[in-house]
Amino acid sequence: MLAGAYPASCFIYMLYLVPTPIGNLKDITLRALEVLKEVDLILAEDTRTTSHLLNHYQIQKSLTPYHQHNEHKIVQHLVSQLQEGRTMAVVTDAGTPGISDPAFLLVRECVRHGIKVECLPGATAFVPALVNSGIPTNRFVFEGFLPPKKGRQTMLKQLAQEERTIVLYESPMRLVRTLGDLREFFGDDRQASVSRELTKMFEENKRGTLAELEIYFTEKGVKGEIVLIIAGAEKPGRKTEYLDNEN
Repeated sequence: MLAGAYPASCFIYMLYLVPTPIGNLKDITLRALEVLKEVDLILAEDTRTTSHLLNHYQIQKSLTPYHQHNEHKIVQHLVSQLQEGRTMAVVTDAGTPGISDPAFLLVRECVRHGIKVECLPGATAFVPALVNSGIPTNRFVFEGFLPPKKGRQTMLKQLAQEERTIVLYESPMRLVRTLGDLREFFGDDRQASVSRELTKMFEENKRGTLAELEIYFTEKGVKGEIVLIIAGAEKPGRKTEYLDNEN
């Protein structure tokens, strides 16, 4: 057993939310590995991705799909299994379950039925992106993915007035469009940072104004998952200095 890990007898009937690496497999915690070894069942966003992680650490465990397309259908069945004494872990393809990924519905039902839920600390993509951005971190708002169509302009109008730092997720296919939309509503000179391929070999953190970033990624092209950090709206008479534009 790993040093500091729980003995098997300490694993009561409960649900564990287990963060997984966002790129580098070495970023998983010792405690996460111990939980994955001890639970009865692992609920995986994509069983192929999770199998790769488990195989890397020589963990053999039953997997069942749990994702946005089936969670409404199976949540009550999972609650029943938990009530019967099974321990389960929820994992996503990368990061912490429930952060722009499935988990909320199951956690809510567990809370309603008095089933203990424990979330382990671990990887979440927006944290390193935010800290590395050079944009204030003392107050921020996480908005996940912007609506692709309905409600998009309304959301952008609201966020344009937000004084806290704004954190968004985006796909590589939509990044340039989103930068253009942000520039339209926030202005060319709003400071921002784009982080992609975090913890991987080709990690990039590009800082600059929204106008500069739109030009850069239009010319370069975009690959990898994206975290976008945008400076909040400044109060009149207050000027914030940011880090120089660097990779």
